[in-house]
Amino acid sequence: MNIKIRKATENDAPFLAQSMLESSRSGKKKGVFDVIFDTMDKKALLQRLENLTTTKTKSFCHFSNFLIATVDGVDAGSLCGYEPRLATYEIFTKAMGELGCDGSYEDRLLSYRQVEPQFDKKTFLLDFMAVKDEFHEFSVLKELVQKSLLTARLKGYRIVQTMVEIGSVETIMVYKKLGFSEIDERRSEFYEAEYGRPGIVRLQIHL
Repeated sequence: MNIKIRKATENDAPFLAQSMLESSRSGKKKGVFDVIFDTMDKKALLQRLENLTTTKTKSFCHFSNFLIATVDGVDAGSLCGYEPRLATYEIFTKAMGELGCDGSYEDRLLSYRQVEPQFDKKTFLLDFMAVKDEFHEFSVLKELVQKSLLTARLKGYRIVQTMVEIGSVETIMVYKKLGFSEIDERRSEFYEAEYGRPGIVRLQIHL
């Protein structure tokens, strides 16, 4: 199996949209993007996410933050890595504005806000790890994460974190196999009522 890692381009928007939707749902019927865009229609969500990855404003969902793994020349998985100090919530709000979205989604995110970790300026963050089922091999995920850690190190970061829903056993296991450790978790009855999971666990690795 020949695995190669490359930077995503604007042309990868459809693949990234699919990866983001699957990662956010994490085996559930509803994820955070279903709530943000107030729809569970897959076709509509994928179009919105494609647009979100290609806004002029570089939010954490922008294609420039993603790496893509190819296996024997076929796109197999992706991973987002970004700097929270640059890709702030205000930047995300601006990107959403480009899509014509008003601020109503912020009210719908209240339950998510209750469990969302706070990241400091010295942290590099990984998110939206996804691999197609037919390529669901640890080696693909390992290459994506290791390349992202190298990117973080080259940018001067020594701490890399990720947040995973409590109950996403496979994803948590992958990160732990790659050297990450759980540092805290946040639970909320409101979050569980909305998303079907107790909350968020944060994992970290020192470079």
